[in-house]
Order: sequence, then structure tokens, then C-alpha cells
Amino acid sequence: MHMWHKVRNPWRASFNFAIFWFCRYIPFLGVKRALYRLCGIRVGRGAAVGLGAMFDIFFPDLITLGADCLIGYNCTVLTHEFLIDEWRTGLVDIGRRVVIGANTTVLAGVSIGDGATISACSLVNRDIPAGALAGGIPVRVITPGANGANGAGANGADANGTDANGAAAARSDGGR
Repeated sequence: MHMWHKVRNPWRASFNFAIFWFCRYIPFLGVKRALYRLCGIRVGRGAAVGLGAMFDIFFPDLITLGADCLIGYNCTVLTHEFLIDEWRTGLVDIGRRVVIGANTTVLAGVSIGDGATISACSLVNRDIPAGALAGGIPVRVITPGANGANGAGANGADANGTDANGAAAARSDGGR
């Protein structure tokens, strides 16, 4: 679309680009979170974004990163699609404790449920349920969450480490 500047202010898009480009190369997660918030991304506490990751410069305000999520090295998160004669946008909601592998692209209008894992080099073009393991081009669910799509882990625990009754679940990592 050759008239993109009528959709978004070119100065704002340039500012976002400069911030995101800078964030691609700094290892300081707290600084990155603050700068992403400055551009309009809703960033949860403890969210970590790997080196080389890039977010949509036109509509970063449509992106939500849940608490303690991990965005892998060189990932791309898009919230718009400009075509020859039209354009569209979509919210991107990345849930709590989501892990997105390196070199993955997340397209506009996608929701990734809490505790989901996306394998490296995937193209996320559809919603992923909570707790699922998904991957591929295009993405498909490989393993649903342990209790269907509720985000429970392999030991029946949810993202907070508690089972369905609220009791602490057994941990396979020795409590670390």
C-alpha cells in the first residue's frame, strides 16, 4: 500500500522503528521492557525478549506480552497486513509464561494462550490454546495442554505450579 503514511504518522513509525532496532541489540531486559512500553506495547512483568526480535512498527499498541513470557532470538511479531489495495490489522495477544522459539513469525490477529510453547522457525497464523505445544509452517498444535486446553503442565500443574485443587504439584526439576 503506497499510502501507508495516511494510516499512521510517519514520525511515529520512524520513532518506533528506531526504538525497536535499538532493542534488537541490547541485552538489558528491564530497559527493553520500558522502551517497548514507551512504543505502546503492553508488556507484562518479567517478559523477556531475545536479541534480534522485531515488533510491528506501525501498530505496536495492538501487541500484548504476558507476564514471564519468552520471545526467542530473531522473532517477528506483526499486527498489520498491507496489501495492494487494502490493509487490515489484528490484535496479537501472547499469554503468560508463553515460550516462542527463535526465528518464529507471529501474524496479526493471533492469540497464544497461557503456558503455550511455539517451536523455533514457526509461522503462527492461527490461535494457539493454553498449554499447547505448537510448531511448523503454518503452525499446528502438536500436543494440546495436559488437561485439554487449560494450560496445565505435564505433571498436572498450572503455570503457578499448583494442581487443580490448589495444592503444590510435584516438580521434576528438584524445586529449582
